[in-house]
Amino acid sequence: MLAAVILSGGASQRMGSPKALLPYQGRPFLEHLLDVTRHPKITARRVVLGVHAEPIAKAIHLSPGEVVINADWEKGQLSSIQAALKSLPPGLDGMLLCLIDHPLISGNLVGDLIAAFYSSNAPIVLPLFEGRRGHPVIFSAKLFPELRSAPLDIGARAVVWAHRAEISEFPTSEEGCVLNLNDPETFARVTRSAD
Repeated sequence: MLAAVILSGGASQRMGSPKALLPYQGRPFLEHLLDVTRHPKITARRVVLGVHAEPIAKAIHLSPGEVVINADWEKGQLSSIQAALKSLPPGLDGMLLCLIDHPLISGNLVGDLIAAFYSSNAPIVLPLFEGRRGHPVIFSAKLFPELRSAPLDIGARAVVWAHRAEISEFPTSEEGCVLNLNDPETFARVTRSAD
């Protein structure tokens, strides 16, 4: 079984408002990611919130058990991953890690990555779009200790680099896995092209 972890703890400074609440196809980014991470193999979900925890929690219906507050959000993305890991139940096979600024993924891609994770037995599975690695990424539970002890200034990349020879790349035609929507210009361009 897997946990789905959605990171939404940052300040969204370049965007100017919480990315979790930005509208895409009629609903907020976070609602879309919650929807596409519904899968029989996903038995736990965590949404990591930080500076904008209050407005996001008011706007999106989340059960108390799904919410993780990262008081150290200013320390970067890895601090949110580590906060999520502390909250996960034991006995998981791994974690599907989603970023709030990479919301344009489908449930089909999530399902394909999960199938690839279980068939490959690789410690890390990620999507590959036209030669570029994207998100979400599945980390095996075997790597949780390394994620807990990775240096904050390098982040989860340190774990990815340490296992680069063992990564399973899943080729996809979904460009959304590599689209980082972290500023108003990119958001406007992508949402215009999707209309």
